[in-house]
Amino acid sequence: MQNGGHILTSLLPLIVLFGIFYFLVIRPQQKQAKAHKEMLEALKKGDKIITNGGLICEVIKPEKDFIKVKLNDENFVKISREYIAKKIDE
Repeated sequence: MQNGGHILTSLLPLIVLFGIFYFLVIRPQQKQAKAHKEMLEALKKGDKIITNGGLICEVIKPEKDFIKVKLNDENFVKISREYIAKKIDE
């Protein structure tokens, strides 16, 4: 019985550190990833976005894996959803 209590007291600091690590690192990253996924799913025609490369464009047509965007009045391109950083709220 004494050895069981000794193991628990030696593992307690590790358990506490994991709990702190979870609430300070893992959980916020999961929340941010979920919010980014929801933002990508909610994109619609006319939304302005910023890509990971820093391009500011306007959504023309959201598709399954790609989004067709307008860079200016003459240039239209398809961008993978993975490379969209954020939506610009005006």
